[in-house]
Amino acid sequence: MFALRQVFLYLQHSLKSTRLHGIHSPFVFSLHNQVIRHKGNFYSFSEIEDLRKQLKVCRDIIQVQDFGAGSRVTNKLTKTIRHIVLNAATPPDLAQLLFRLVNFQNAAVILELGTSLGLTTAYLASANTKATVYSLEGCPTTAQQASENLKNLKINNVNVITGNFEDTLPALLPNLPCVDFVLFDGNHRLAPTLRYFDWCRAKATEASVFVFDDINWSPEMQQAWRQICAHPAVTISVDLFHLGLVFFRKNQPKQHFNIRF
Repeated sequence: MFALRQVFLYLQHSLKSTRLHGIHSPFVFSLHNQVIRHKGNFYSFSEIEDLRKQLKVCRDIIQVQDFGAGSRVTNKLTKTIRHIVLNAATPPDLAQLLFRLVNFQNAAVILELGTSLGLTTAYLASANTKATVYSLEGCPTTAQQASENLKNLKINNVNVITGNFEDTLPALLPNLPCVDFVLFDGNHRLAPTLRYFDWCRAKATEASVFVFDDINWSPEMQQAWRQICAHPAVTISVDLFHLGLVFFRKNQPKQHFNIRF
């Protein structure tokens, strides 16, 4: 039933999608060409994807702890590394889009809610090696595995912070000068998503971008996405079906775009 619903929603999204010639915003036109439709292969992609291949066949079992909405596949307390990669990791095309988006925004302070095994974290961190990435993960064993993966990739600009987001996020944000890039990928429920958005928004600047994963994952996430797009501080919102992007560019009329990715 979930798969059928996703197909139906994607067909709806495709019918509403804006074509290139229909994008009249110069900023979104550049975003479309340089991030969404760009197909370039960057230096770090092959190393991260080689690690993904190794993890896909790893049958090591770890204890997992989930503070969010859980999984559509299984909510067992133990999972293999292979299972997590196949069912929970951001796929390469979306992770590489996030890499390009970090480059496009020249993000220096990056916040990720939901480290998982660190594959997406690696993309964010390698997009700008001078940036500092703060990656929050609720599950201690998953966070440990992610730290090992990042170490194996020789990525050293990531701080993995373990604990419930309700505790770790409000403790971290006061210590940050701003947040240039935030990826919300750790709790697919309405109230927490809106709460974390509000907390992070206090540290956003005109150049910030917030990315919401799985905006069509459930009716709750769809509602959260609609409320975020309607927020007065959000001037540009982009629906890519799996991901939602919001920008806070002042002196710009409020616009929403559905773009096929």
